[in-house]
Amino acid sequence: MTAAPGSAVATCLPIGSDTDLTWVRQQIRQVAAGLGFGLVQLTKLVTAASELARNTLVYGGGGHVEITPLERGTIRGVRLSFVDSGPGIHDVELAMTDGYTSGDGLGLGLSGARRLVHEFELDTAPGRGTTVTVVVWTADLPAARPGE
Repeated sequence: MTAAPGSAVATCLPIGSDTDLTWVRQQIRQVAAGLGFGLVQLTKLVTAASELARNTLVYGGGGHVEITPLERGTIRGVRLSFVDSGPGIHDVELAMTDGYTSGDGLGLGLSGARRLVHEFELDTAPGRGTTVTVVVWTADLPAARPGE
């Protein structure tokens, strides 16, 4: 997996207000559309990104998102890393359970986002903040061969 041609560096956008959430969604939509994402893929990606960006703001106290276009052979994708310096997640297993919420939401943010993407990684610890990285491809990738 490599960065897509012409995308030498990830784009980093702040997440510190509701206005930033709107801007982040627009930028992710624009990048993904430019990579050839179809309407359904684009909707899933933006929905997951919206949930993760809101979590970054509400529970992490703000942070940023790194948007990196990717390519693997002829298939393109995008990696999004949502980073905050908040309190971290104390019980990851519980936080990933459908219906669990530590606020006023429906409890589908993390678990829902995980279902909408091809790859999902959560790095967190109490007092250390949280980084959620997701990858979505324009098409399903073939299974990796041994040694890849």
